[in-house]
Amino acid sequence: MGTGQTLQAERIQLPKEHAFRVNVAYQSNGSQRLHYLITPERRALLNTIRYAEGTWKEGKDLGYRTMFGGGVFEDLSQHPNRVVVKFYSSAAAGAYQFIPSTWMAVAKELNLPNFQPQHQDQAALHLVSKRGALKEIDSLGLTHSAMARLAPEWASFPNWAGNSSYGQPVKSHAELAKFYSANLRQLQQQALAS
Repeated sequence: MGTGQTLQAERIQLPKEHAFRVNVAYQSNGSQRLHYLITPERRALLNTIRYAEGTWKEGKDLGYRTMFGGGVFEDLSQHPNRVVVKFYSSAAAGAYQFIPSTWMAVAKELNLPNFQPQHQDQAALHLVSKRGALKEIDSLGLTHSAMARLAPEWASFPNWAGNSSYGQPVKSHAELAKFYSANLRQLQQQALAS
């Protein structure tokens, strides 16, 4: 890549009717309330975060039950809140490796009743939005800039310099852009075939 070029994952626009069936959060009165629509672009982003965080598991739901270090928990009624000591110590859990304090704050903001996969997806998109990257990804795809905005949230995402914001192992901009593009292409093909 030459100087001044921007690294960006390929993006193809699909009509809104090809957005995925949306999982919803429930308000305390039992009525459904949608927080974030799951479009192919957003699903590809979520899958890319899972890939970077080591919870992709070939897209299987097992990633939603993964703790830091690779262990698995069963109870999705709440965040497991168990510290695992490997090379680092962490209580991160779920597909997006939420630490307990982050999960509790986002679950409260979105009124998420449990740690089920659809709620983890909504919480991750909320964090992406709070970092100011969701609109950019919706319109431009997974850009270098968007990755850098997400680096303070997910240690495996590269900052502008290509490093982890936390000194942990990090995926490269190119590797994440490649995964995002391939996953988005696959999701769009599935949407068009249905």
